[in-house]
Amino acid sequence: MSDPMNFDYSPEQQALADSVARFVEREYDWDKRTAAIRSNEGVDPGHWATFAELGWLGAGLPEEAGGFGGGPVENAVIAQELGKGLVTEPFAAHVAISQLLAACETPAALDLIERLVMGEARLALALGEAEGRGDYTVVRTTYEAVADGFRIVGRKSLVEGASLAGHLIVSATGPEGPAIFLVDASREGVALNPYRLLDSHRVCDVDLDLVVAAEAMLARGDAASAALALAVDHGLLALGAEALGVMHSALWDTRDYLKTRTQFGTTLSSFQALQHRMADMLIEVEMTRSLLFHALCAVERSPGERSAAVSALKVQVAEGGLFVASQAIQLHGGIGVTEELPISHYYRRLFVIARLFGGTDMHVNRFAEATDRCDRD
Repeated sequence: MSDPMNFDYSPEQQALADSVARFVEREYDWDKRTAAIRSNEGVDPGHWATFAELGWLGAGLPEEAGGFGGGPVENAVIAQELGKGLVTEPFAAHVAISQLLAACETPAALDLIERLVMGEARLALALGEAEGRGDYTVVRTTYEAVADGFRIVGRKSLVEGASLAGHLIVSATGPEGPAIFLVDASREGVALNPYRLLDSHRVCDVDLDLVVAAEAMLARGDAASAALALAVDHGLLALGAEALGVMHSALWDTRDYLKTRTQFGTTLSSFQALQHRMADMLIEVEMTRSLLFHALCAVERSPGERSAAVSALKVQVAEGGLFVASQAIQLHGGIGVTEELPISHYYRRLFVIARLFGGTDMHVNRFAEATDRCDRD
């Protein structure tokens, strides 16, 4: 009989989780978060430097890739704790960017990783387009070779952190297949159109019409496709872990409210019907946790197994996350939809996460296709 799997954190992972939890408690209480999301940037400019100083930006990269020897579990640990506090810094996007650069394995990419981990460089991931509705493989942005390098023309949407980034990582398609480019965000020919999402995260639509040097191409062809697939799956893992943190907070904040709110001379937590609803919420949280563990175990397997596990997690996050958040609002009553309590903000964040990098229908199809591919292999 094989030994049972151990899902407990290692001492190092527990210390990492504790450090993030302390940051959220000290630097991201409700008043400070409110001030941050009402600012022009939507974040506190000093927090990203703190992330770098504490080693979180390199915690999920192996040492040979320029990180501190961790992997997707460390990224999930960080993302889950950030999710509990509704932290608005684009950590999941950072995970995808760092994995993409590590997969490219070019000198330029490795140099960027070092500066990224140290907090000296800010990058934004410009993959999505309106036509794709979250599917990063739908690319209408084009590139063509010219005398001075490559001309890139297109429009990217929902680029998180673009207004604070020095460079953009842009996907495009051309005669030699898909390609990945590093684009200076301050260049003429790059126009940022910033706006705020429902959850107060700041994103930009990016219009591109410029010529970049030949060395700006990080990868192309099959190498680019593989790097993008790996990066997006790692980003979705971090996003799923963040969603689990949000669901966790929504569940236990609701439990605490029901234990203190009284009606007919007794606390709401004593009503059996409400206990059943809380039990249903707990089931969705634990199902999400189980699928996150499954995806973390599958991430080092074949691309098909990885994609299937990640899509299963994304579907559960979309369906279960919104169930938990909507029940939390219902159980709080009218106060649950106000700005003053975190409850409505949990719902908003989970609503946005459900649609980032594709919604339920897309990931159900992706799961089926990946599973069929694994069966054939």
